[in-house]
Amino acid sequence: MRIHITGASGSGTSTLAAALAERLGAACLDGDAYYWLRPEPPFLDKRPADARRAMLSRDLQAAQHAVLGGAIIGWGTEVEDAFDLIVFLYLDAPIRLARLRERELQRFGAVDEAFIEWAGQYDQGPSEGRSLAKHRAWLADRTCPVLALHGDLSVEARVERVLAGLKSHGLM
Repeated sequence: MRIHITGASGSGTSTLAAALAERLGAACLDGDAYYWLRPEPPFLDKRPADARRAMLSRDLQAAQHAVLGGAIIGWGTEVEDAFDLIVFLYLDAPIRLARLRERELQRFGAVDEAFIEWAGQYDQGPSEGRSLAKHRAWLADRTCPVLALHGDLSVEARVERVLAGLKSHGLM
């Protein structure tokens, strides 16, 4: 079983992916690890599209069960349609941005205001990267069921809703 957790930056995709993977005994994959070349300094150099697609495809094939957190819009149908379920997380911007600020401070000791500004444009649609409109259009084109979770739910509540979604779609 392969599950993809996606949504805006700060919506909790990585956190839910880790918790769900642990609960299911599945491999936990992080879209950023494929998208970016180096973890230190982070988020500067993008990996070529064909390389990240090949890496993700290889890892999905190697794992009997996997949960991927992050966004893979535009990576190619080979990986975009490789899932049994996609979970879309939506969280209001003020909550997401507060989470991102806190995460930036914890990880890097400072907040990258340009990143926060970019992330804050998600609902209206930034010129580059993720946006709500792009996500909705992408989700409509997927070949597997999509489960949308809205609001500031606890991680455990989200895990339980995903498990219920898996059961309702005959995936568990």
